[in-house]
Amino acid sequence: MQLIEVTNKQLAEDFIRVNILINKGNPNYIRPLDKDVHDVFDPKKNKAFRFGNVIRWVLKNNEGEAIGRIAAFTNKKYKNRGDDVPVGGVGFFDCINDQTAADMLFDVAKHWLMQREMQAMDGPINFGERDRWWGLVVEGFQSPLYCMNYNPPYYQSLLENYGFQPFFHQICLGMNPKQKMSEKVLERHAPFEKDPAFYVKTIEKSRLEKYAKDFATVYNAAWAGHGGLKELKTEQVVLMFKKMKPVMDERIVWFAYHNDKPIAIFTNLPDLNQWFKYLNGKFDLLHKLKFLWVKKTRKCKKFTGLVFGVVPEWQGKGIDSFIVGEAYKDVIQPSFPYIDYEMQWIGDFNPKMLNVAQGLGDVYQSRKLTTYRYLFDRTKEFKRHPILS
Repeated sequence: MQLIEVTNKQLAEDFIRVNILINKGNPNYIRPLDKDVHDVFDPKKNKAFRFGNVIRWVLKNNEGEAIGRIAAFTNKKYKNRGDDVPVGGVGFFDCINDQTAADMLFDVAKHWLMQREMQAMDGPINFGERDRWWGLVVEGFQSPLYCMNYNPPYYQSLLENYGFQPFFHQICLGMNPKQKMSEKVLERHAPFEKDPAFYVKTIEKSRLEKYAKDFATVYNAAWAGHGGLKELKTEQVVLMFKKMKPVMDERIVWFAYHNDKPIAIFTNLPDLNQWFKYLNGKFDLLHKLKFLWVKKTRKCKKFTGLVFGVVPEWQGKGIDSFIVGEAYKDVIQPSFPYIDYEMQWIGDFNPKMLNVAQGLGDVYQSRKLTTYRYLFDRTKEFKRHPILS
C-alpha cells in the first residue's frame, strides 16, 4: 500500500472518488457535492486557513486502486471546554474494511500533527464550522442530511481499534412536525401568546439585512464562546443568508421578539439532499439548471433544523415553547408541505438543549454521530467533553 499526499487536481479528484467507491451499492448513500468538499481545502473559500493549515492523503493498494483517504489539520480557533492540550483534527476519513489500511491513514495524520506540536487529534471533524462534516455515524444509517458525514458501520471499529475514544456523542432528533404539540409546550406557550409584547415573525427575503442583524444579536448572545463557536458579525450573516436565499423557505425561519427586540431564533432549511441526490455530486452550470428543474418538479417533504437559540435573559422562562408553539400554527396548515423533520445534532454535553428538543412532543433519536479523540500520550488520562451547566 502507498500513501500519496494530495498535491494536484487529479489527486484531489481521487480524494473525492474514494468516498464514492467505499459507499458504492448502498441505496442510502447520497454523494456530496464535489464543490462542497473541494471548498474545504481551498484557501480562497475557507476562512479556517487564517488560523491553521490542512493536508490530505489518498491511500492506494499495490494495484494502484484508491482504497482510503484522510485529511489532517491544525486550527488555532479549534478549542473545546476543558482542553488542556493542543488538539488537531482529522476528517474526511474513508477506508476499506482493513485495520492495517486504516492504521496507515491514522498514523500519517498523527505524525503530521505531532510535528506541529499537537498532543491529540479529534475526528472525524471538519476544517471549519461544526455544522458540516462533523462526527462519525454510529447509529441511524439512513440517508444523510446535506453536508453531513456518512460512513459504513465498520468505521466505528476501525477508529476504536486504533485507540480513538468517544469525546462526545452528537444526537439528532426527528419527529412528525404535524403531530400534536406536547401539553407542556402548549402550557408554557399560552402566557406569551396572550401578551402583545411578544410576537413571532417569519423571515422575509426582501429584508435579509434586518433579519441578519436580529439573527446575529440572538446567536452571539446565546452561542458565541460555547464549544469554540465564534461571534458572528451582521455582515457575515447577510452573506450567509444571501447564499441560502435560493433554497431558503420563508415559512420555516422564525424569529421571536419582545417589545421589538429579538430574543429567539428557530432557523430551518429544506433538506437539500432531497434534491441534490439527483445531481451525482456535480454543480456546474448544467447541473445548476438541473437542480432548478428538480426543485420545481420534485417536492421536498423534509425540513431540518439548523440553529435554535434564546438570549440568556429569557432562557428557562418558556420562550423556547413560545417560538415553537407559534411555529406549530404554521406547520399544521394544510398548505405546509413538510411531513418530516430532523434536527441537526445536539452534543450530549448539552443536556439543557437536549431536554428542550425532547420536550417538543413525540420525538425520537433519528441518528447518533460521535466525535472521537485520540491522545498521543497513551499514558495520559482520557477525559470526555465536560457537561455544560
